[in-house]
Amino acid sequence: MNETASQNAEEFGFRSGDVVQEWLWDDDVDDSVRQKIEGLTGQDLVDEDYGSAVDGVIIWWRDGDDEDALADTIMDASAILEKGAPIWVITPKPRRSGAASPNVIPSAAKTAGMNAATPLTVADDWNGVRLRPFGSGR
Repeated sequence: MNETASQNAEEFGFRSGDVVQEWLWDDDVDDSVRQKIEGLTGQDLVDEDYGSAVDGVIIWWRDGDDEDALADTIMDASAILEKGAPIWVITPKPRRSGAASPNVIPSAAKTAGMNAATPLTVADDWNGVRLRPFGSGR
C-alpha cells in the first residue's frame, strides 16, 4: 500500500509546533488524518472559532455543501493564516459518499484567489487538495 498523508503527515507541509486550524469537522472525518497531524505538530487541532494566527488549515468538504460557501470558507480560513502557510481542502474520494464534483474545489479556490493542486490521497476514503494563492508558485 502506498503511504498516504495520513501515515506521513509531513506531506501536508506542517511542522513541529505548528498550530493547525480545522474547519467543518463532522463525525465522518478520518480521525487517523487528524491524529497524524497532531502527532507531527505536537499540538491539538484548533477549530474555526480560534482567533489567533495559524500555521496551517484543513477544511473537510463534502458534496452537497454549496460551492460559494466553500469559497467563503477558504477566504475566512486564509484570513488568519500565516503568509505561505499550507491550506488543504479534504474531500471524500470519487465514488465515495459525499464525493464532490471534480471542478468544485478548483472553482471555489479560484473564486477565493487561489489555485488548487492535484489531489493527494490522505486516507483510504479521503483526498486532499492543497491551495496556494495566485502567483505564489509551487
